[in-house]
Amino acid sequence: MANLDEAHPLFLFAMDQRSSLLEHTYDESGGEPVDEGEAERVRAGKQLVYRGVLTALAAGASRERTGVLVDERYGADVARLVKEAGLQLAMPVERSGREWFELEYGDDWMAHVDAFDPDFVKVLVRDNPDFDADRRAEQAADLAAVSRALHDAGRPFLVELLVPATDEQQAAVDDYDRDLRPDLVVQVIAFLQDHGVEADVWKLEGLDRTEDAERVVAAARRDGRDGVQCIVLGRDAPAAQLDHWLRTAAGVDGFVGFAIGRSNWEEPLEDVVREHLDTEAAEQLIAANYRHFVDTWLEARPGIEHGVDAGAV
Repeated sequence: MANLDEAHPLFLFAMDQRSSLLEHTYDESGGEPVDEGEAERVRAGKQLVYRGVLTALAAGASRERTGVLVDERYGADVARLVKEAGLQLAMPVERSGREWFELEYGDDWMAHVDAFDPDFVKVLVRDNPDFDADRRAEQAADLAAVSRALHDAGRPFLVELLVPATDEQQAAVDDYDRDLRPDLVVQVIAFLQDHGVEADVWKLEGLDRTEDAERVVAAARRDGRDGVQCIVLGRDAPAAQLDHWLRTAAGVDGFVGFAIGRSNWEEPLEDVVREHLDTEAAEQLIAANYRHFVDTWLEARPGIEHGVDAGAV
């Protein structure tokens, strides 16, 4: 795994959305392209978004700290460009748009990983202690098999964990994100670890309070897992809330960066798709959004120099 700690944060630009991207940006209710022409439009959109990353780098963002999370299905060309550019590459192996974890390429998934050689292999997991116990156990066993295979191959494992509320949980508290979700995240991390899921990096929903971020790191690092790191995901939250989550995490040892996607690119890309914005303007907006979140993190974490890393650009 690349040198990743509080002094060497990773700012992942996430663009691995697939079914949700088709639904929200390309107005395909089933989450699938209607034909190859539509699929090519999605691929072109991902390339536009990646040019926004390059624009941010040209304006001074650090190459050393910048990573891109992109899928093979619509972003294979982008993934190759990321490797050529010397940026850190993360790629998903889960099938998009599924309620429970399922491998995108079935038994052949590791061959796809080997073909792209990403720095991090990512899975998206939805879990909650109040979900069906049998389904939870089945999902955890499937994830544990992926975890073992990746570690046997010497590949870092990035687990994106979402803990959506049940209706009962939502009704039980005034603010689920603040009042209940932190406890549930701690429980789910322990459950998955106890079932053999060993993440090198946990990609987690933001936390409102420092003490909750510290408890989550303690859970991720329990029982000698001292090298495990955490990053914050964006969840397409309002900018003010996302800034607060970043500031909270940046001050906590064990949180070493973020993975933000739609907040960087969703509106500019939608404006291009709907023919309201030229691509160069969209790239500039995407770059500005990304640099805003980088600056927010750096301002909240003492001891990390701003601007370009030595030899970075």
